[in-house]
Amino acid sequence: MKTTLLALFVALAACHHDEPKTTPTPPPADKPPPADNTQLQQVTSDQKVSPNLALSGDLMQMCGIKPPAESANPNFDYDKDELTPEDRTVLDQLATCLTTGALKGKAVSLIGRADPRGTEEYNLGLGSRRASSVSSYLVHLGVGQPQLAVTTRGSLDATGTDESGWQKDRRVDIQLKQS
Repeated sequence: MKTTLLALFVALAACHHDEPKTTPTPPPADKPPPADNTQLQQVTSDQKVSPNLALSGDLMQMCGIKPPAESANPNFDYDKDELTPEDRTVLDQLATCLTTGALKGKAVSLIGRADPRGTEEYNLGLGSRRASSVSSYLVHLGVGQPQLAVTTRGSLDATGTDESGWQKDRRVDIQLKQS
């Protein structure tokens, strides 16, 4: 019975598809963009902001998040889910933005990822643990649990073929959740 339920969970997780990303149309040339953040812009590219985190451009822009200095180790170590001090610096800024800043009350998606080594089931679990470590830290800083959608893609979108590529696959993507 447990094996059947586990297989069902893995199958459902593997069938999950992210919503297609869209690119916003720029405002007409005769109309300047709004001066404040009342109109949320969707930015589709994620940017590495710490060893283990990539934030969507809209989050970085609206929260004014400044990534710390570049680290020698670009992503989670193999088979690890612990946050680095650089990760915590970024998450501190994000928590402030989500609790008292421009995105107060807004929700974010935390998407855990893994490199392709290991079984699909193991990688889905590892991605989930990575996203959960980010979620736990944000909750500790006062971000409400309903604001955090924890998911995993495991190695489903991994592109690396060697150690330098695999390092880039081991991360948590944080994106503004679209309503």
